[in-house]
Amino acid sequence: MGLNQSDIRITLPGSLVKPLGGLSESLMIIRRVWSYLPRLVRQRVIGCSKGQKWSLNSPPDRSLASGDRLLESKEPLRHMGRGVTLRGTRFGFACRLGAIALVLLVKPAIVQNPSKSEPAQPKQGRVAAPGSSSDDTAILVGAGDIASCKAPEGARATAELIEKIPGIVFAAGDLAYESGSTRDFEMCYGPTWGRFKGRTRPALGNHEYASSKAAAPYFQYWGAAAGPEGKGYYSYDLGAWHIIVLNTNCNAPGLGGCGAGSEQEQWLRKDLAEHPAACALAYGHHALFSSGVFAEHAIHPELRPLWQALYEAHADMILAGHEHSYERFAPQDPNGHSDAQLGIVEIVVGTGGRSHTPLGAALPNSEVRDFDTFGVLKLSLGPGHYRWEFIPVAGGQFHDSGSGTCHGR
Repeated sequence: MGLNQSDIRITLPGSLVKPLGGLSESLMIIRRVWSYLPRLVRQRVIGCSKGQKWSLNSPPDRSLASGDRLLESKEPLRHMGRGVTLRGTRFGFACRLGAIALVLLVKPAIVQNPSKSEPAQPKQGRVAAPGSSSDDTAILVGAGDIASCKAPEGARATAELIEKIPGIVFAAGDLAYESGSTRDFEMCYGPTWGRFKGRTRPALGNHEYASSKAAAPYFQYWGAAAGPEGKGYYSYDLGAWHIIVLNTNCNAPGLGGCGAGSEQEQWLRKDLAEHPAACALAYGHHALFSSGVFAEHAIHPELRPLWQALYEAHADMILAGHEHSYERFAPQDPNGHSDAQLGIVEIVVGTGGRSHTPLGAALPNSEVRDFDTFGVLKLSLGPGHYRWEFIPVAGGQFHDSGSGTCHGR
């Protein structure tokens, strides 16, 4: 069984595989890889906590062996790591309570077939479509998952990019780690992206609710720019475009959910009807579609009614974060079916600076992905057309750009 050029997961050895919850359907077990990888792979657990105990072969240096399983952890849920380089190929790993410890995530841009050498897939995605810039083009630039005082370098680097780009800044949730507290906003977000507060249009992330069930520090920091207090969804016009900011924290107290007939869904339909601009774009924190390694974290089907409203109104694009990676999907409908005529382009851009998390097997319609580059998404929005460009921080090699035309409403 050969390795193909798409994303591949390898668990070593195959005889010890145990499904990883929501990953069970997408986990690919590759057995004939011994000529490609060392028979026993060990690596230091950079991303896992010190309070973890392993069932097999766990030496004092906290490295892992193939088949090690996590028995207990002082920290909840899952931990990620960027991994190591083996034979010129970069790997990541995921550690999770009760699961096999070492899941190797082959970086798709550089994977090679062990039986037949093939050129690496480019890390640059382009889609040819009309849409040159003009004098009346508006700029929207930003990302999600941004500032942490524990790891400030990423947000500083992306802030340097924003500083050089005029226009409105979108901040797609999880702005101030770790808990969205007043201190987090003042000490972590403020010195970096907070420099652009006056031209930023924010969205709520789940971390904004960590210190307050009502996300009070978020609303206090942003004031009227955050939309109605306790709701956090609003809209604005930018050039020839109508922009909608959603609250995708559907279980947040007082929000009323995201389902059909919910207050937010009804507001969205009314707002779209009252603003019949030819082009429309929405952003929030969570994504309906994502190839994140843990499906229950990456994919949010509760957002489908909001997508349906946008799809019926012929919206053109949806931006999200939450997964600390970049991924662009081809136009599709709310059920994930390819739709070149009226489908919505979704771009997940959780690359604002907090950290990197690996991607899993590619979902249908996923066109371009990267999980180890901080950067910002710059959108040039003109009458009837748009152009996107992912701009990496200094030293970053990943790029993605392209253009398209609006559906018309």
